[in-house]
Amino acid sequence: MNQTNNVKKIREEKMLSKAELARMAGISPLTLDRIERGKDCRMATKRKILLALGLEIKQRERVFKQQNV
Repeated sequence: MNQTNNVKKIREEKMLSKAELARMAGISPLTLDRIERGKDCRMATKRKILLALGLEIKQRERVFKQQNV
């Protein structure tokens, strides 16, 4: 199932590579690539990405559209 998200956009705005963000979030670069292409992921993974991007959980809709984290 594909999900709309802004992970790639925000990552690029912060000038981070996929490998850097994946390392910061504690996930694999392959997982991050799948998420950026719109594949679904666990809520725990979404939390890790939000925190690695320097965002708070309450800002989740900026990254993951209409998702509960």
